Amino acid sequence: MWPEIAWRLKRATYNHLCEAIFSTRPICSSDDGVIIFSMIGTGVMIPYMVAAKSLHHHLRRGRFVILDDGTLTGRDRSLLRRHLDDPVILSIKDVDVGPCPRGGTWERLLTILDMAAGNYIIQLDSDTVTTGPIPHVEAAIAANASFTLLGAETRVDSILDAGEFERRFFPGGSPSEEDRTGHIQGATESLLTRLEIPGLERPRYVRGCSGFAGFARGQNRALATAFSRAMSAMLGQARWREWGTEQVTSNFVVANDANAVALPSGLYVNYWGEPIAEDVRFLHFIGTYRWHKFTYLQRSLAAIRSLDRTGRRPLPTGQAAGDISPI
Repeated sequence: MWPEIAWRLKRATYNHLCEAIFSTRPICSSDDGVIIFSMIGTGVMIPYMVAAKSLHHHLRRGRFVILDDGTLTGRDRSLLRRHLDDPVILSIKDVDVGPCPRGGTWERLLTILDMAAGNYIIQLDSDTVTTGPIPHVEAAIAANASFTLLGAETRVDSILDAGEFERRFFPGGSPSEEDRTGHIQGATESLLTRLEIPGLERPRYVRGCSGFAGFARGQNRALATAFSRAMSAMLGQARWREWGTEQVTSNFVVANDANAVALPSGLYVNYWGEPIAEDVRFLHFIGTYRWHKFTYLQRSLAAIRSLDRTGRRPLPTGQAAGDISPI
């Protein structure tokens, strides 16, 4: 019971202190071919605003498009319009998933790929903080190359042919029966060398993280749909509807952009409760460790302080963000 109470207290503390994000200056967006896209709801308005403003502060380009998960309120929409320069807000109910699963953030991925026909799309999760310059992201946009944050539990830090990924990722060089029947991500990855998609002779893969990914301009949903159909046929429809299939599909789509890159893992980090390098540029606070110590709060408050202030409401004083003690 205590861990749950501590988790709730930390989340409440975060929302109370980081509400100061709404005292920072509204963003001036640019219709320059870059879209920063997120699927959000009312429960993540404060962390999302930290994620959005901290990324834009360092990227200095793009406009925002939001997919409403069905819970955004009128007040939420007013805040989004004011702070993100009147972003387009889409409804999850209006997304046609075709033959792909519904739910599990599939609506998000398919909307991204539809928009990527004429724009470079950055997928941004709300539990992220951009902490410094991001030249690798800027270079990917300039080259119209897809990118991804590297994912969890991987010794493979690059984009590889499916066969090479299998040899390097799975212990012993090939998947075990446990891999094939376990978590849906590993089960899907265990079948990559059996995959047959017309027109794709040498499929590639990266164990990335869809919490922060870039999708090059000129794409569509065809590859994602073909991958979904093929994996559903091999794994069965019930398994393919499990949470996690969208992430694997996102990884696959990114990897099969010929110019795609994996962001350097030391600078663009999924936070697992471990010490963070001083030069880190981007942090993704995955659910399991989001409230570990007070790192997420500290980094968010530091990001808020780095933004231009309107003076409407001061940040809490007395203690620096880095001095906050754990519960």
